[in-house]
Formats: sequence, C-alpha cells, structure tokens
Amino acid sequence: MLAKVHTVAVQGLKAIPVTAEVNSARGVHFIMVGLPEQAVKESHERIVAAIQNCGFDFPVLNIVVNLTPADIKKEGAAYDLPIAIGVLAVCKEVETARLEKFLMVGELSLDGSLLSVRGILPTAIMARSMGYEGLIVPKANVREAAVVNNIDVYGASNLQEVIDLVNGKPSAIEPTVVNTREEFYARQSTYDIDFADVKGQEAVKRAMEVAAAGGHNLIMVGPPGSGKSMMAKRLPTILPPLSLRESLETTQIHSVAGKLESTTSLIANRPFRSPHHTISQVALVGGGQNPQPGEISLAHNGVLFCDELPEFSRSVLEVLRQPLEDREIHISRAKYAVDYPASFMFVASMNPCPCGYYNHPTRQCVCTPGQVVRYLNKISGPLLDRIDIQVMITPLTFDEMSNIEQGESSEAIRQRVVKAREIQERRYAATPHVHCNAQMTSALMREFAQPAAEDLELLRSAMQRYKLSARAYDRILRLARTIADLDGQETIGRQHLIEAIGYRNLDRSTWGE
Repeated sequence: MLAKVHTVAVQGLKAIPVTAEVNSARGVHFIMVGLPEQAVKESHERIVAAIQNCGFDFPVLNIVVNLTPADIKKEGAAYDLPIAIGVLAVCKEVETARLEKFLMVGELSLDGSLLSVRGILPTAIMARSMGYEGLIVPKANVREAAVVNNIDVYGASNLQEVIDLVNGKPSAIEPTVVNTREEFYARQSTYDIDFADVKGQEAVKRAMEVAAAGGHNLIMVGPPGSGKSMMAKRLPTILPPLSLRESLETTQIHSVAGKLESTTSLIANRPFRSPHHTISQVALVGGGQNPQPGEISLAHNGVLFCDELPEFSRSVLEVLRQPLEDREIHISRAKYAVDYPASFMFVASMNPCPCGYYNHPTRQCVCTPGQVVRYLNKISGPLLDRIDIQVMITPLTFDEMSNIEQGESSEAIRQRVVKAREIQERRYAATPHVHCNAQMTSALMREFAQPAAEDLELLRSAMQRYKLSARAYDRILRLARTIADLDGQETIGRQHLIEAIGYRNLDRSTWGE
C-alpha cells in the first residue's frame, strides 16, 4: 500500500515542496531514500518509539520511505511527523484520502510529543501559495505560522492530535487565528536605554542622527571610556519602527536560523547584533555544512555593531565588503547555493592605537609609531571607504561628566529621524528595493542628490585635498541628501554639503588629534 504525505525542505529562505512517499510490502526492512542526511536517517528510531507510545503497533513489514524530489538534500528532524503519519496511513490508522489537504512538519519525541522546528514562516507562506487547506506544525511554532492568513494553521502537541485531525474526529484541535497587524503593533515595545543618558558628545549624537535618518554606516574612533559602545547600543532607540513588510522579512531569517522564541510570532523591533571579535567568516556571513544565515543576515533591517574593530580578523572584516555594497550575500558551495538578504546599518568602534591613548589630551600614549600604523592598517582602505560617517570621539571633561542634566531624549531624536525617513519613502515609492538615501542608485542620485553648480567647486576642493575616491564622492552626496531631509529642504544646500564632507575627511594619520 502507498501513502503520500506533503511536507517541505527549507533552503535559504525558500521552502521547497517535498512529498514523503511511504510504501509497505511483505518483509521486515525499513528503507529510506531521497537524499536524507544523518538526522533524517535517525528518525526511524524516534518514529518507532513515538508510534508505540501512542498506543499503535509499528508494522512488521517492508517499509520504503521516499522523500521526493530525490535530488534535494533533506536535513533536520522536521520529517519525523510526515513519515510517521505515512507509516500509520499504510497501516490504515489514518485516512489517506484526507492527507492531500494538509502539509505538515514536526520533530517527534520518543513519547509522541511534537518538538519545534526551524523555518516555519517560510513553510507557511509556501503552503498558502500551494493552496493547501491546512498546515500542521508543533504547538511551539503555531503562532509563528499563524501570522500567514488565508490558511488554517493547526498547532499539535503530540502525534495523537495529528491523527485525530487528519481523520476528521469532532474532538480534533482547532486552527489558531492571529491578527497579524494587531500582533505586530502590540509587540512594538519601548527601550530600557535612552540617549538622554549620554552626557556631552553632541557632535557624535548628531552624526548618529544623520546615520539613522539615511541608513548610513558609521565608525567611531576614540579612547577607552569615551562612550562609543554606550552610544552604539542606543542607536536602535532612534531608528524608525519596523514596517510590517520589514518585520516579515526579518522574522523569516530568524525563523530559518532557529532564533525565534515559542511565544514570538513577529519580530517587532529592529535587530541589534553585536558579535564578538573572535567570530569566524562563516558565522559572520552565513553558510556551513547545513547552510544557516550569518550575523549580517540576522541584522537585516537593523544594526550590526562591531566593537573594537581592529581586533577582528582581517579576513573576517574583508568579507563584509561585498554585502555592504549589494545588501545581500550569495553563498556558493559544492553542494548548495543560497542567497540571504543583508541590508543592515554597519556601526563600528575602535581605539586610535593599541593602548587607546594616541594624541589623548591628558594621557600619554605608550605605543611606538610602528605599532600605531600596524594597528590602524588592520582596517583596509576599501572597507573604510564603504563607511559613510567617520567621526572622532574625545573624552569628556570633568564638568561634562558631573553634569546632572539629561541630554536630548531618544524619542525627540527619533521623531526627526522618522520625518526624514517619511520624506525618503515618498521620494522612492516608485523604485523597488530603495527605501532610504543609503540605498540610492546612481540614477537616483543624479535626480535627487545633485548640488548647485557653485557648490560643486567646494566638493571638488574637498576631493582633491583629502584624496577621496569615487565611492566617497557618492557617499558624500547621499549624506548631504539625508542632512537636507532632516532640515526639510527639497534641494541640497552648501551647509548640507559642508557637514557631509566633515564626516568623510578622517585621515588615519590624524586619528586621535
């Protein structure tokens, strides 16, 4: 007897339809084919125990399980449930005619309970597009799947509940309903930290406001204790709230990576990822034997913060160059090729020298000139050229530190940022994949970021004086466009261009001065 159960294989952010075909005949073997990896092959023991602990006998037959299409590698334990239901179907414990209506995934425990799996949101989106009436998932994943409308999503706690549902019993579990928009806006929360806690550093706060308004990359160079990490961690508090579209994109990535909690349906706040400097290339950009999103993809629509940038391996930092330009990462290996989105704000901080006190106003630097040069050269020119805003941070004076007055709040800064982003959203409404000034193409820059003829001479002088590249020219114009948006100006003025140039004139030989 033959039974077919519908399930999926998740590759990258895509869910690919897979059919678990189970055939029974005389004999005593259990054979699984269709390119299963080790975790899938081990499902036999879990399925046998789960079926027996639910009160059924595992058939003493020759069972052949074929996972089609056979040329796609099957990974993970999500195939436990469809294979178990297929085995029960050939034993006539489950109505095979009703299996066509459902798509199901889930890992089985030995007692028959269902455990959570990765990639549920892409699975739910694919199930809806394929026209299935129902999607059966572990109860721990049900809220994540239920944000996809126009399909019934059932959260099952154990194998018996799935059997009752497929057989159409009156006592079967009911579909879970989630109001996507209500759920999304209810989860948008306030932050425990605020820019009001930051004393002084008004110039750096302004730079971070410009970065947030246009989605620009930022690096801060300064001595220890000057507030670099403190301000970077407060950057998400001034960023615009996630849109529903951005939330779905971000949630899919975290779903595939297995980073979502069981109570989470949608990610409502922008991600802030801060990897340690010992991170590997694969952990940063993604990949591995079983491809997974890296930190740059987990930071999609949010912030990737690299503290103590020169302490990162140079080879690790160099892999950031292409994603910073393309805002996506293509991972190609011998056995697979996947794409992950990687549109993030890159924020970095570093000291001006190994001891941290090069040209400090009150502390003596103990580094030799050669040590300083080697330390700064850990950051390559091409990578630094991709960072729009480069600012120096000076240590606070005693009077600034002892001042009990609070600075401007994150909410006040955020309101200005949101207004600037709304201008950009309207401006680029007709251009797909462009939502802020940092994403402007060359054609858009010619249309929206062209300064007056007399101001071009100022830019020409700055380019020649600081020996800036063509990429720096584009980034200065993007910055000027953002500064003009913050001022509510239709065109780029001279003052906007001067401020933008000021963020790009850092010479490594003068860092710390």
